[in-house]
Amino acid sequence: MSGRAEAAGGFWGHDPEVPLDLGALSAEAFDSITERLADKSMPALADTLAKVGNCSHPIRLRGSADTFDAITGELVESFSSQEQPFGLVFIPCGNRREDVCPACSRLYARDTFELISTGLHGGKGVPESVTSNPLLFVTLTAPSFGAVHSARGGNPCRPRTKSGFCPHGQASVCWAKHDNDDTDVGAPLCADCYDSETAAIWQWFAPELWRRFTIALRRELAAELHVPATELRTVARLEYAKVAEFQARGAAHFHALIRLDGSDGQGSPAPAPAAVIEQAVRAAAAAVLVTAPPVDADDTARLLRFGSQVDVRTVRPGAIAGDEVTAEQVAAYLAKYATKSAGFDPRQPRPHLLLLTRACRMLAARALAGCEHGCAQTADDHRGRLCDDCKNSTYGLLGRWSGMLGFRGHFSTKSRRYSVTLGRLRRARRRFQQWSANAARNGSSLDTGDLEARLMADEGEETTLVVGSWTYQGTGWLRDGDKALADAAAARAREYAQWKSGRAA
Repeated sequence: MSGRAEAAGGFWGHDPEVPLDLGALSAEAFDSITERLADKSMPALADTLAKVGNCSHPIRLRGSADTFDAITGELVESFSSQEQPFGLVFIPCGNRREDVCPACSRLYARDTFELISTGLHGGKGVPESVTSNPLLFVTLTAPSFGAVHSARGGNPCRPRTKSGFCPHGQASVCWAKHDNDDTDVGAPLCADCYDSETAAIWQWFAPELWRRFTIALRRELAAELHVPATELRTVARLEYAKVAEFQARGAAHFHALIRLDGSDGQGSPAPAPAAVIEQAVRAAAAAVLVTAPPVDADDTARLLRFGSQVDVRTVRPGAIAGDEVTAEQVAAYLAKYATKSAGFDPRQPRPHLLLLTRACRMLAARALAGCEHGCAQTADDHRGRLCDDCKNSTYGLLGRWSGMLGFRGHFSTKSRRYSVTLGRLRRARRRFQQWSANAARNGSSLDTGDLEARLMADEGEETTLVVGSWTYQGTGWLRDGDKALADAAAARAREYAQWKSGRAA
């Protein structure tokens, strides 16, 4: 694109001649936008969009709050939703999933990037000496539950010298050259041969597998360092940041940055090189095991493990060994996948993912079968309640997680001392916004001296008390066109961030 802004060296999207891309608007959305222009409420909407960062599904509140001096009891400030546009306060939804809210997921990704990056390079209270300690990039995958179609970089999917068929009459070879966007990628060659029940149960226990892996890893590392596992902290600290990502077949796998510090914590000299940690990682991944109990009397117990494909790479200064990938790209990679969904769109479900969701619901119904309160009939109802007996069922809630293909864990987690927390990053952002607003209101400039340290400082003694009364008024924008404008503005903001990043590179 071209325009006056781009000609002047600025972002093309800031040119007034380049409107927002609203896509294919529904008749209702088009009419509501024209109504905003006609009733002159568009400026109020623009102000509200800016306050919530172009959130797709903001939370609407009505009420008021009074701020008092905690010592004198003097009223410092009063705030009411009646003073705001539309008589409501709009709060960002905060959803991490990009397919639900692009704007909030982008903010979550930026926070996750900062969280991971500080563990790589230091800053925000983390010493820069962490850059000297060994760091591994580890990927743990799910095992195979049956042959699936895959993209192989322009090569045939599943070439075989001899054609064959499975017991159900489906071909066991595929000469198609799938690309990554092919809807067949991840789908079983034969749905009847594919063990979707075990896939759903593995997914259900994947968070427990990861938890046991971290325990086993510390034990293996203690053995490598020739100390009892209970005394590992006297010689070393193992820290990590992990995100989960869904593969095309619908199974979750884990990416993790694992760092070894000395006994004094963040940045203290590590007692072993990366090679020792790699041995411990591979041993722990092979040893960890979870026994999944039978779903019902007709089922059998399952032994769940990670897949055989365990990828361990040593992160060196500036790049990962063997690849042109910088440490910053590793952080961006993990942050990106922290915002991904299961890839299951109820409006256009891929058949093989629909197979997994059905397996989750069926297994939950089987586990709850025979309940005199009818819990089996509401196995996938998020609003329904389970009776006291069914609450204790191992698989009672599996159906309610069918939209996430049975995965019930956190998508991004970290050890306590890997880096800063998301809570501290969000608190720092609130402080910056408050200080900036106060400076603008007072006509003064923001004091940038030692700004990062002040932003990241712990909470001091509260000097004010806020007393408020709020009622929930709903979720989402008031009109269809409002959401269309929010999504378009979020897309333009994302394009600007990409343009700015390209300029800085």
